[in-house]
Amino acid sequence: MQNAAYVERLVNLLDPGGNVLLNMSYDDAVARVGTGIPQQVRQIDGQFALLHRQEKTIRMARSIGRPMRYFLAKQAAGPCLIVAERMDEIREQLARDGLSDQYHPSYTRMVPAHHVVELSLIGCPDPNPVYTRYLAPERNDLAADLDVIGAAYIGALSREIDRWLDQLPTAAPIGVLFSGGVDSGSVLLTLYDRLLARGESPARLKAFTLAVDARAADTEQAMHFLAAVDLSFLLEVVNVPAHQIRYQDAISVIEDYKPLDVQSATMALALCRGIREHYPDWSYLVDGDGGDENLKDYPIEENPELTIRSVLSNLMLYQEGWGVDAIKHSLVYSGGQSRGHVRTSAPARTLGFCGFSPYALPNVISVAESIPFIELTDWDHQKLYALKGEIVRRGVAQVTGLEMPVFEKRRFQHGVVSEYGFQELFPSDESDYRDAFLAMHV
Repeated sequence: MQNAAYVERLVNLLDPGGNVLLNMSYDDAVARVGTGIPQQVRQIDGQFALLHRQEKTIRMARSIGRPMRYFLAKQAAGPCLIVAERMDEIREQLARDGLSDQYHPSYTRMVPAHHVVELSLIGCPDPNPVYTRYLAPERNDLAADLDVIGAAYIGALSREIDRWLDQLPTAAPIGVLFSGGVDSGSVLLTLYDRLLARGESPARLKAFTLAVDARAADTEQAMHFLAAVDLSFLLEVVNVPAHQIRYQDAISVIEDYKPLDVQSATMALALCRGIREHYPDWSYLVDGDGGDENLKDYPIEENPELTIRSVLSNLMLYQEGWGVDAIKHSLVYSGGQSRGHVRTSAPARTLGFCGFSPYALPNVISVAESIPFIELTDWDHQKLYALKGEIVRRGVAQVTGLEMPVFEKRRFQHGVVSEYGFQELFPSDESDYRDAFLAMHV
């Protein structure tokens, strides 16, 4: 019940259907957020963005898999809190309310993943939100045995995929955004294994691989991967001409301007468009996003802000950035994959797909954080980079019985187009991406 002394309006634009809740109902999940108790919220399994209101107190929580923004507008009668998945939804609501002059993208706020955000709507001045972490994995909890680690990690992935399959319509087609890399490859093989274990046909699976203009490196890799496990029948290459690809479209979809995320989202958007063109009624897509972050598989040398000690010493650095208490934490975007996951989720949702990123689920992240990285690598970069493929390969073999091939790491946006084609599609100057973003919000 609204209390006019505290808040004039709460506008919740979040679509409950955008959540993927694996172990409880929407109402139960919202109630847990309403408690504000981290241990209660931690029990929610899946991808979610949830809001609970009790008089003047608003509590919000989300996982990495779904963004959640809010905006506090001023009115003479009191504040108006707008909560939505996207900036443009907030802007449109303000326009409907005659409050367009208050909008600027930098005034929107992102709920950081893995935290309960509590707001008290008591008028002017606005109190700062309170952040309470609900995901706090026990670090270094696993033995330094790659077979044990692999079985635990892929075992968690398998359980989450199984729970997701429980919710799907029988025989519904499932597409995997597939490059033949470690993450998409392990997701595909685990899905295949779970379908067989359930007595369901693996023919409902497709491995969708993007090729821009001509056969690209990912196409070759995907073919070799599937041939090695005798699953070539799953592959479908989606060919897209380069002239149909614009990075500005991706900026509009993800509402961000970081070059690597824009480039990845540009190709994800092209792939999703190609799938939608060929399959107008297709619903379910799965991806391997989050695997790099979980196993800390990024070239540290390319980021002058990072050292191997900062990467291995900070809890979920790649998933969350420097943390909500850090000076460099972005209130508008959050940090790490908490910010960057829109590169995958937004293109799929924009094209009407129900996306699922099992590696980004809290239960899988928790297992990853329990890996004793320091003991396994002794602070050696090359040992760290080699770790991911070995852990996942061993885990897939133990959980599914399949021997997964492992290829050298390559970014998605680099594997689907030639080097020359990439340079033609994307500017090299970071300011070009930022300028294109700002031009959309004038």
